[in-house]
Amino acid sequence: MIPVLDDRQKAMVESMADLILGEVNVKAIKFVGNDEGVLVKRVKPDFKKLGPKYGKIMKALAAKVAAMEQADILKLERDGSFTFDVDGVEAVVDLADVEVISEDIPGWQVANEGNITVALDITITDDLRREGIARDIVNRVQNIRKGRGYDIVDKIELVFEPGAATDDAVKAYSDYIARQVLAVSVDVAPLDAADSDVEVLDLDGIELKTRIRLSNS
Repeated sequence: MIPVLDDRQKAMVESMADLILGEVNVKAIKFVGNDEGVLVKRVKPDFKKLGPKYGKIMKALAAKVAAMEQADILKLERDGSFTFDVDGVEAVVDLADVEVISEDIPGWQVANEGNITVALDITITDDLRREGIARDIVNRVQNIRKGRGYDIVDKIELVFEPGAATDDAVKAYSDYIARQVLAVSVDVAPLDAADSDVEVLDLDGIELKTRIRLSNS
């Protein structure tokens, strides 16, 4: 979720949306107006930058910066600066003179950089968990193929040991797994640990016995 300052910023992000989604492995980007109140922001003054400029009024200025309303923070981010009246003295604070911090909201992690704010939904649904397991399986099997010296066009047969944590993922994503690793078959069945073709895949703490054999077909 990205709160946008204006239409120009939204258009810039939209133009690179496909690249962003692919690079950071995110399903979708949702744009929200920065004034919708979805995220709560606060501002911390950088005393090393503001001190030399406003030493005599620094304490009072810092208090005003810390007490900025959400609409004023939006204006600061949009315009790049904000002007305060501190006991009759005009004090111009640039965006580079402060740190804008977005507070985390339940189920999300929030980060700021300059005038860009990003909130990431960190809730893992059952569908995402299954997809994540399938992606991990593909990654581990590809590494095993490489380690065994298989040719890039060699086809394989896959058998996975039954397991409560992995059965649903294997069933739901068997076609995906097969395409990615060039498997002519993907099955679930008991395995003999003594079989030299059996490997144990570590899927973020889940151990999955897997038999990987070159296919004759």
